[in-house]
Amino acid sequence: MKTYNEQTNEVSSIIKKRDGLWNAINPENVARMRLQNRFKTGLDIANYTANIMRSDMDGYDQDSSKYTQSLGCWHGFIGQQKMISIKKHFSTTKGRYLYLSGWMVAAMRSEFGPLPDQSMHEKTSVPALIEELYTFLKQADARELNHLFKDLDAARSAGDDVKTRSVEKQIENFETHVVPIIADIDAGFGNEEATYLLAKKMIEAGACCIQIENQVSDAKQCGHQDGKVTVPHEDFLAKINAVRYAFLELGVEDGVIVARTDSLGAGLTQKIPVSQAPGDLAQQYNAYIDGEEVTSLSDLQSGDLIIKQGDKIIRPTRLANGLVKFKANTGEDRCVLDCITSLQNGADLLWIETEKPHIGQIAGMVNRIREVVPNAKLVYNNSPSFNWTLNFRQQVFDQWADQGRDVGAYQREQLMNESYDSSELAIVADEQIRSFQKDAAQQAGIFHHLITLPTYHTAALSTDNLAKDYFGEQGMLAYVQGVQRREIRQGLACVKHQDMSGSNIGDDHKEYFSGTQALKASGEDNTMNQFS
Repeated sequence: MKTYNEQTNEVSSIIKKRDGLWNAINPENVARMRLQNRFKTGLDIANYTANIMRSDMDGYDQDSSKYTQSLGCWHGFIGQQKMISIKKHFSTTKGRYLYLSGWMVAAMRSEFGPLPDQSMHEKTSVPALIEELYTFLKQADARELNHLFKDLDAARSAGDDVKTRSVEKQIENFETHVVPIIADIDAGFGNEEATYLLAKKMIEAGACCIQIENQVSDAKQCGHQDGKVTVPHEDFLAKINAVRYAFLELGVEDGVIVARTDSLGAGLTQKIPVSQAPGDLAQQYNAYIDGEEVTSLSDLQSGDLIIKQGDKIIRPTRLANGLVKFKANTGEDRCVLDCITSLQNGADLLWIETEKPHIGQIAGMVNRIREVVPNAKLVYNNSPSFNWTLNFRQQVFDQWADQGRDVGAYQREQLMNESYDSSELAIVADEQIRSFQKDAAQQAGIFHHLITLPTYHTAALSTDNLAKDYFGEQGMLAYVQGVQRREIRQGLACVKHQDMSGSNIGDDHKEYFSGTQALKASGEDNTMNQFS
């Protein structure tokens, strides 16, 4: 990208060619506007962020401590405030992404109103949220640069050359708030053509990374609910191909595909694939189907289905709705096969949906996958559907019991009880939760940790706290003490909500366009001055 001075000089040259007709245009103002609008299209964003993500993946392969993280965001403003906070506290956005959760799109963005995570929401709402998130992130860039331009003007007016050079350096080294989004396409919203069409819209909106799962699209369930139904590998690979075609068609060669398997918790298949050759994927998939051996055709009833499984003929176990059951306790084996197959057929990262956050369980599967694909790595859902407190307290309880330690002071099923909060066991469990991401990145091949719907919960919690006190005895003090005073003291830029919404940027534009005649909002009577 051209520097500030290069942009200014380029625009000056353009204006001079117009023989005085454009003399009202200030080249430096145009340069500022260009810098504030670095990304012209969603494809510019997708290519830029894909390069970031590929570089991060390579970095993790060299050093597992360089894992990445994200939080799920259901609105552009939430994503914007998250990245502003990250830049404020850590001075860089490196290694921090956004996650777009299909669950939150369904629950919070559908025109039908709140829906369960079953792909019933409009597919158009997914690319619409991607575009919204990046619109807000670009606005965060514009706002921060606007403040730097103000600082530059002030330094020049004061004749402070040292300050001027310092601000110019900050402008030249400005780090954008635009970061990769891992975007959930659910099970593809239909057949492979439907998946391709939606993937295109998501990429055009800015997505560099698309996550797709191996559930049946019209029977899709949340990964943490019962009743999940998977598809044969051939069907899933067709959708991976569809997403890759979409990336390549649009010129995003480094686009990233996350292949998610729900096989660990899925006990059903909708379809029995047809084997074309001994040992092919269809035959491997069918080997896990549950059934009763048939030794005589006279055992069959009308409508019965039989398949050959190894040396046996079996009648698959079917539910009343026609779905076919898998053998019990085959989930991990199916997950491993799913993952290897996906990586060998175009996927870049894996997602194994588990029923609990257990490093040993995850590592057991990843180690088996890495025997075939050595650089296999995961995106992992640090899900709010897990009871993290109870899970880790029980894990510590079990570890201590296995070590022969006395656990008589604890009741395993009651470990969530507040009475245990200050106990040694609870302290050890909390430490394991704190280090879970670092430990899992090192021991279980997890490249990216995300929380799918944290901001859903934080919005509910903060609203409950405010409503409880504001409508109670505290009245206005509830807002002042619990929100505004904390915003001021924690240095939240959002306390100046007019500035955050773009008021000052608008004032500058009015001045660019109208000069001294501009009617601006940021005068002495603007109450936002109380927060300076």
